[in-house]
Amino acid sequence: MSRTMSSTGPIKVGTRRSLLATTQAGHVADLIRERLQVEVELVEITTDGDRSQAAGTPLAGSSATGVFVGALREALLDGRVDVAVHSLKDLPTQPADGITLVAIPTREDPRDAVVARDGLTLGELPQGSRIGTGSPRRLAQLQALGLGLEVVGVRGNVDTRIGKVRDGELDGVILARAGLARIDRLEEATEVLDPLQMLPAPGQGALAVECRSDDTLADSLAVLDDAGSRAAVEAERSVLATLEGGCSAPIGALADVVEGEDGAELWVRAVALSPDGSLSVRMSASGDLADAAGVGERLASEMLADGAGQLTSSAEVQNA
Repeated sequence: MSRTMSSTGPIKVGTRRSLLATTQAGHVADLIRERLQVEVELVEITTDGDRSQAAGTPLAGSSATGVFVGALREALLDGRVDVAVHSLKDLPTQPADGITLVAIPTREDPRDAVVARDGLTLGELPQGSRIGTGSPRRLAQLQALGLGLEVVGVRGNVDTRIGKVRDGELDGVILARAGLARIDRLEEATEVLDPLQMLPAPGQGALAVECRSDDTLADSLAVLDDAGSRAAVEAERSVLATLEGGCSAPIGALADVVEGEDGAELWVRAVALSPDGSLSVRMSASGDLADAAGVGERLASEMLADGAGQLTSSAEVQNA
């Protein structure tokens, strides 16, 4: 099923129904209108991930990789939408048949942020303070900091999580800075975490724009792609794919475009941790932007040689 630029009617952009998802999809829709001078319509799709969140079903564990993605991809393949927009960190690292990742727009700041009571930072919170996160990656890195904080599992959207701090149920929560920025709530962050303290999830802060592979619309949407953002994300996702951790395992990775001796290059940092954060393998590497996936793969291979495979295996057992 192919959609061309000459097809009648607006381009239909599929999105989850949450505020953050519709805001992200709206941003992509605006880019399409601006760059291609066409009509665009948002189409809301309820995903299995949304339904399980509403029901309180746990999402932790590698089996949940891509839980927010499947329904959007189904809508794309059956023609209900022409474009699907995802938080890129939710995408499985394996490609999907019949679907192409046509663009990664300019990435938001990928770091994690703290929203804590009384304007406090992590280091200022007393020992025993309750910090909420639904991410094994954040949990493990929090424990590795040795601050004596109690980490509490938490689910729900940004409002729900911040509300638990406002109500006094939690002393703080950790969220993606990009999500807060996109829904204009960045002022509620009491601290943005340095990657030296907490490496983000691979692809965090980036958006994925997908089309059907046989759709000529894909060629036109390539103008939305940001080369630096794509190179960084490709390196991070290559780390993740090589470590075979899945997007909910205790693995963090961050690639930056930096100025090297011969021009721009990638600097990639990655960490793999045991679930309790007591053991970790942390490494970095640099290389050409044109070889982003190769840089990530080689870095992850070095981490595996240094024992990272055993750490991620123990995480899978705990999350099973």
